[in-house]
Amino acid sequence: MIKKVVKISNLSDRELISDNLKYWLSKSPEERVGAVEFLRRQYHGSTERLQRVARVIQRPSR
Repeated sequence: MIKKVVKISNLSDRELISDNLKYWLSKSPEERVGAVEFLRRQYHGSTERLQRVARVIQRPSR
């Protein structure tokens, strides 16, 4: 069984921000894009591309 791990921290903690920045800057651009793709797939599902959204807005008649 996989246990859920949640870490709550204060976003104004400058040391944490600095550590996160150093971590991601140590990764190659391909690894960073891969991480973003992983998060995108978790949120949007396994679609290959982001969906395009078009909206038609009618202007009020004068």
